[in-house]
Amino acid sequence: MIAADLKSAGAFEHVEAAFLELGHPDLATAAARLVGRGVRRIVVIPYFLTLGTHLERDLPALVKGIAQQYQEVEIAVAPPLDGHPALLQILLDRAAAAAEPPSLNPQLPVRAKA
Repeated sequence: MIAADLKSAGAFEHVEAAFLELGHPDLATAAARLVGRGVRRIVVIPYFLTLGTHLERDLPALVKGIAQQYQEVEIAVAPPLDGHPALLQILLDRAAAAAEPPSLNPQLPVRAKA
């Protein structure tokens, strides 16, 4: 899971994954866990490729509610992945790997045949 990788990278002492829908914990629960551990600054890192309803409407409303609940906690929201220069390189790397013959890249899923 990316949250565990982020924590093990050592940049942040406290890391909690959170989901906006269809997953647990939700953002409010993750924030409560962090506040319970004494965290006073929360950085929300949206794991979305592009702007959309979640980032434009849902996430700001959730963050506002959490900020009202925990007024002593500063909450910052990082920008989405869209537009980050590394995203283009990731796409190029994935496309190049998929273009290799399966014998050269056995980790790829099975390709569909017509």
